[in-house]
Amino acid sequence: MELAAVGKRYGCGGRWILRGVDLAAGPGELVRITGPNGSGKSTLLRLAAGIERPSTGRVVRPGPAAYVPERFPPALPFDAASYLLRVGRVHGLSAQRARRRAGEWLDRFGIADRAGTPLSRLSKGTCQKVAVAQALLAEARVLVLDEAWTGLDPEARAVLDEAAAERAAAGGTVLFVDHDPARLAGLTSAAYLVGADGGIRAVEHAAAAPAEDGPVMEIEVDVPDGAPLPDPLPGTPERTALAGTAVRLAVPAAHSDALLRRLLLGRPAVRVLAVRRRGAAEGDR
Repeated sequence: MELAAVGKRYGCGGRWILRGVDLAAGPGELVRITGPNGSGKSTLLRLAAGIERPSTGRVVRPGPAAYVPERFPPALPFDAASYLLRVGRVHGLSAQRARRRAGEWLDRFGIADRAGTPLSRLSKGTCQKVAVAQALLAEARVLVLDEAWTGLDPEARAVLDEAAAERAAAGGTVLFVDHDPARLAGLTSAAYLVGADGGIRAVEHAAAAPAEDGPVMEIEVDVPDGAPLPDPLPGTPERTALAGTAVRLAVPAAHSDALLRRLLLGRPAVRVLAVRRRGAAEGDR
């Protein structure tokens, strides 16, 4: 996606919140947006997500965007499951797929037992999990997270970390703001600071280690009838055909959990034969 010479102000005589912003992020990128409170980070994310239009310049997205706002309105007249179903339908999912994806994310965040509870009766933390789930269930090409980790318990924060990495590994573009400077460290591909003048500049970030320099996991699977594996797969694994219909997938360790989840939950169904760190002895699984 691309923001080209983007500016934003409210009203003809309003103060420029953002001005002359140029930002490009490609498939598979995790981009951190930083800056002091009130600098315009949330405005930048809303423009990237298409929630607001720029006053000047243009925003180009490669496809649909999903957005987790800084504050989620819990007073909507739905329970958690029906709300997620409706969001899925808005994103173009069939009712069956939207219902299934909603159930998967409610379960992954540990709130499947709250599926029928009205949003207005959920705790703030549980509401935030629903807010995150609505952005993840459609697997949008662009994922925008505005302090989405705030209010989540440690387990849910870890799930969101993993989900953001999965979306990028599967070819999505992820933009995020978070107060924790260690958030997604080692996986972030770029970081930008929003300045007091409304512009942005690139800043140093903890880049992901090249695959050849970090640990690599090898996952051996059997694919019934030799059916093709989903494409793309998280982490863009190296594929090696083995005997019969077996395949070995080699992927950076940071993406191995996301790859396993995609293989086990996706289509075609596969049977996992072995999971080992590259270079480990045959018996070490």
